[in-house]
Amino acid sequence: MNNKYPPVGFHFDVRFEGLESEQDIGFQEVSGLNATIGEFTFEEGGENRFVHRLPQRITYDKLVLKRGVLKGSKLIEWFRNALELYRFEPKGVLVTLLDENHEPLESWSFINAYPVKWSVSAFNSTQNEVAVETIELSYQYFRRMDLG
Repeated sequence: MNNKYPPVGFHFDVRFEGLESEQDIGFQEVSGLNATIGEFTFEEGGENRFVHRLPQRITYDKLVLKRGVLKGSKLIEWFRNALELYRFEPKGVLVTLLDENHEPLESWSFINAYPVKWSVSAFNSTQNEVAVETIELSYQYFRRMDLG
């Protein structure tokens, strides 16, 4: 691997714990790898020059996955169980950035993820585009995995 250049963001895969299906690892876009540390401000009596800023909880954006609509997807079956039966089965999700030799560069593990939103792009008879489904997942937290 050539370490002179930063990795490209278009070569990755997504794995769902307990949903081992080759069709459910290919996505065209993954977003939401964001964490924000909240702040609490404390005003000290008699101190007018500044307020104290102290760290609070960390909040995480939803993990957003986009891909072409697939028939017979185990991922969508998992989602339908939540949507139609209100039966939630949190799962671990692993997002891995790959190099040009398909070797892992970085991985992020999302803990106890569950589906919260599903949408399909508009159907338009005047355009020749793939129907794209967007899946949003909530989770407790994520952590960067140590690859060695």
